[in-house]
Amino acid sequence: MSVTLQTPQVFVSRSLQGILCVIIGMALFVAQDVAMKVLITQYPLWMLMTARGVVGLAVLVPLIVLLGGPHRLLTPLWPLHLTRALLITLAFSVFYAVFPFMGLAEVSTIFFAAPLIIAVMAWGILGEQIGPHRSIALLIGFAGVLVALNPGGAAFQPLSLLPLLCAAGYAGSQILARVIGDRDSPLTVGVYTVGAMVVTVPLVGALVSAVLPETAAIHHLRWEWYVPRGQAALHLGGLGVIGLVGLIFLSRAYQIASAGVVAPFDYAYLPMATAIAYLLWGEVPGPATQLGMVMIVASGVYLGYREYRGSGTVAAQVSPHNT
Repeated sequence: MSVTLQTPQVFVSRSLQGILCVIIGMALFVAQDVAMKVLITQYPLWMLMTARGVVGLAVLVPLIVLLGGPHRLLTPLWPLHLTRALLITLAFSVFYAVFPFMGLAEVSTIFFAAPLIIAVMAWGILGEQIGPHRSIALLIGFAGVLVALNPGGAAFQPLSLLPLLCAAGYAGSQILARVIGDRDSPLTVGVYTVGAMVVTVPLVGALVSAVLPETAAIHHLRWEWYVPRGQAALHLGGLGVIGLVGLIFLSRAYQIASAGVVAPFDYAYLPMATAIAYLLWGEVPGPATQLGMVMIVASGVYLGYREYRGSGTVAAQVSPHNT
């Protein structure tokens, strides 16, 4: 009888911890992206992204060697990891490249089409079921993306499609993460992601620099490298640490709580990013972006709620000994 009474309490406790971890993780990601938006005016994008990867490797490789056990540096799943890492690298290269041309809230709102794209990909590739309720929610969400893009508006620019391209690439990487499943630990997944970033970001940067002539508008995409020292080392190192700690909190959230419980709180990023962008740069999203944001968030939260309801039988099996 006592176990029956404790199980819901343990589930609630772990759910609250997971929600808190997601919110902290999203706050750190907002801080990371704000730092990227500031630093991209001083350093080439490729240096900033490579620095994040170097910091990640410096932390994760010794950690995997120290912990051993399920964590490994060499895995037979390396083709999946490298494909996933390449998708992430390309996606966020596009995401950050558009920062000088769009407001943080606008870029982020369009990017948050990613959870909707993941749901569609999971249906088409993994065979996951989408019922009528989820279908309606997805339609509303994609309508919100279209509203936020506002293709018929005077302010529309083709660059607005780049965050959507980023969302598609990120969604593909998450589908591969589901394929990998628990056959590799989060640390192994992480080390391949940041390791591939260190290798592929300079290659992507070289290709972009060769194709696009340097102009004042795309000065942040210039091909320029140097060993950071003093303040520059602090900037790049701090950027990597913020991103890595945010990733740790987010990974922890999904380890201790149901994805259906914590996933809707990913959207905490949007109001935080909007508020910070207003305070720092006076950015105010246009009416179309605001309406699209509401539609996308409502759709995502409802999808999370439906997943949570569908996972109720699993949640009831949480043991008090697993805390």
